[in-house]
Amino acid sequence: MKSAKCLSKTRQQHSLLRWLVVGLGLFAAKNAFATEYYVSPTGSDSGAGTQAAPFATVQKANDSAAAGDTIWMRAGTYNCTSQITLSKSGTSDTNRTKIWAYTGEVPILDFSNYSLASGSSDRPAITVTGSWMHLKGLEIANGKVGSSGSHSYSMLRTKNASNNTFELLNIHNGFGPGFFIDTGTGGNLVLNCDSHDNYDVNGSQGDGQNGDGFGVHYQTTGPSTIVRGCRSWHNSDDGYDLISQEVPVTVENNWAFKCGYGSSGNGNGFKMGSSKTGIRHLVQNNVAWSNAASGFYANHSTGGNTWYNNTSYSNGTQYNMLASSFDSSGNVTGTITLTGSKAHIMRNNIGFPDKNSNMDGVDTQFNTWDLNITPTTADFASTSDTPCTGSREADGSMPAACTMLHLAAGSKMIDKGTNVGLPYAGTAPDLGAYEYGAATTTGGTSGSSGGSTGAGGSTGAGGSVVSGGSTARGGSVASGGSTGNGGSTRSGGSTVAGGSTVSGGSTGNGGSTSAGGNTRNGGSTSAGGNTVSGGSTAAGGSTGGGGTPTAGTTEAPGGVIDTGGSLAQATGGATAAGGIIATGGASQGSGGVAVTGGTSNEGGAGAGGVTGPSATGGSTAENTASSSGCGCVVGSRSPRGGMAAFLMLTALALLVRRRRNRTLAANSSRARLAP
Repeated sequence: MKSAKCLSKTRQQHSLLRWLVVGLGLFAAKNAFATEYYVSPTGSDSGAGTQAAPFATVQKANDSAAAGDTIWMRAGTYNCTSQITLSKSGTSDTNRTKIWAYTGEVPILDFSNYSLASGSSDRPAITVTGSWMHLKGLEIANGKVGSSGSHSYSMLRTKNASNNTFELLNIHNGFGPGFFIDTGTGGNLVLNCDSHDNYDVNGSQGDGQNGDGFGVHYQTTGPSTIVRGCRSWHNSDDGYDLISQEVPVTVENNWAFKCGYGSSGNGNGFKMGSSKTGIRHLVQNNVAWSNAASGFYANHSTGGNTWYNNTSYSNGTQYNMLASSFDSSGNVTGTITLTGSKAHIMRNNIGFPDKNSNMDGVDTQFNTWDLNITPTTADFASTSDTPCTGSREADGSMPAACTMLHLAAGSKMIDKGTNVGLPYAGTAPDLGAYEYGAATTTGGTSGSSGGSTGAGGSTGAGGSVVSGGSTARGGSVASGGSTGNGGSTRSGGSTVAGGSTVSGGSTGNGGSTSAGGNTRNGGSTSAGGNTVSGGSTAAGGSTGGGGTPTAGTTEAPGGVIDTGGSLAQATGGATAAGGIIATGGASQGSGGVAVTGGTSNEGGAGAGGVTGPSATGGSTAENTASSSGCGCVVGSRSPRGGMAAFLMLTALALLVRRRRNRTLAANSSRARLAP
């Protein structure tokens, strides 16, 4: 019979073995690879979808993908002749299905040869029905113009989809709305996107009546959607439209300019209303200029919005706070005056010149008209928007060369506001969208793609963002603009000479046509779409004094990620006083900075291997198939898998050590008993 001591050792060994088996199972589960697919204009849908044998269409890649997979779109022009449906949902913020431009490249989805089902149908060029997806870096261009009286259609429209992230999209020259979120249960984030030159010429609803830049509509339940760091310009109708939206939306750090042309286009910059239930949108740090109608318009809502630190310049009307009542069929029955908790709240806004309407029922304080401040051009660094349609900065923020409506030194609007919870420099907040002396960039960070707004207009998860310029107090910004070569135009779309693309696909100066809206001739082209090789990431992204994160790091294909950089995030990142998120950072899903190409953070790169941005969460680089190897498709590796492997190896080492100690003890015992 074995002694108690031997039985105890045996049980310990069996326990370690059982732990090892369980750990191996966990290790295998944690290292289940997500698949990566590649799409190229020179590919084939009969191919394997690998980097060496890419698909030809994003539709084929979507149909092949599963939750959490990544689809890489290579540079070039895709001739899209039929509707694209993106349906492969992810499962959570950390397991999104991603459709991303390959780093440093701009894929152009060209719909100039789109086949319309009929002149009376609303058939979006791209329909997103999946949830927990992330689209990034795509250019969606040149919708086919319908015949006179044809129904308009959206270039990109979601349908009953929720919790999606849309980042750095460049949508233009559509025959109707550029970007349209339709129904669903919210939780969407629209980040650093552009929508411009959309015009439903002689459409069924009127000439230019439905050519909005961005729209969020028809949601009745669920969390808020956020529109942050976007530009909307030269659209025939409105820049941003929230008609029939019955869940609060946060609209912050955006621009709207030169909207409203054709004979029927409305031309409001920010049309923030028509709610019949009196919900309250948060509208802050936005800039509207040169729109035909109002810069900011409440559009008949039965309840007021919260308007903080907006700048309105040279619009038909600066602020129009019209409120109305509705009958049971949804028809407007008359104008009403809002009172109590339903009243509009307006703080720290600039109107230049002072021309507002329907200001009854408004809680208005610390705005230029309340303070008897009459702005002049001398109060601003610039009133020229020439650089403002240029290329975005590397982190996705607005072009730094655009200083239009930034406050100048000595401006009458400096330190004249009241604290509404947004960051400020000086003794008090400034008026308008740009805080003089705040070393921030105009744009957005991913934050949390949700966050409902309260009655007072404060944001939930995701926080408020700063819409400051990139100038230091007293500093100057270089002028002259940084427009991308061959920018998007009304005629011919966006071209990129020689295949070298401009990140973000921003348009060149102006991007406008004469009134009446020329139809698009030809499509966007991009020959080759050569990528930039080598190089390391931009420096840093380290936090500044006081714990406020600076702009996030950028990526360079083939490079090694710079250690120490940080991204501003809704969770986990350092925040400024009051928990307000800094702006200007680039999104990488929900946290985690990844590097495309070059040395892998985990396991090393295979020969010729190209790595891509990792799935949301974590800061490891992803390994993909070697271009000179077997062509297998592999995905991201969980950092928790490495920990599991370490723990299992530790357990195995302990087991070996115990057996060795037992052997040594036995040998020692035999030695003592030997004659």
